[in-house]
Amino acid sequence: MSVEENKAIFRRIVEEGFNKGNLAIVDELVATNHVNHTDNVHGPEEYKQFITMYRTAFPDLHMTIEDQIAEGDKVVNRWTSRGTHKGDLMGIPPTGKQTTVTGMYVARIIGGKIVEEWGNFDALGMMQQIGVVPPPGQAGG
Repeated sequence: MSVEENKAIFRRIVEEGFNKGNLAIVDELVATNHVNHTDNVHGPEEYKQFITMYRTAFPDLHMTIEDQIAEGDKVVNRWTSRGTHKGDLMGIPPTGKQTTVTGMYVARIIGGKIVEEWGNFDALGMMQQIGVVPPPGQAGG
């Protein structure tokens, strides 16, 4: 696969999977031996559950790829996600609050399938925005 083809694959999982909720794209683009080292997601079925979890918590979820860089079999997406917390998120009941979260993920793509991912996103900022963690300088509980 070319670098451009790999970039298109990583873009499609964001645009079609996360943004549109098309879980069928996961079977097409995620390898059976896939491992997301950051989120402890293994294989296509867990990947679908991962997408579903975020789309349930943030039904209006939209991720924008701000930058995309690729070399060899690796692609980096720097993204911003926006959404309104209207559903359960890992046991946190909906707050109705809007969030804007940034992050970066690296995918290794072999034979047209995502086989590994590593990443980092502002989970603390997300928790502060939905109000379950106080902002810095404010006393908790």
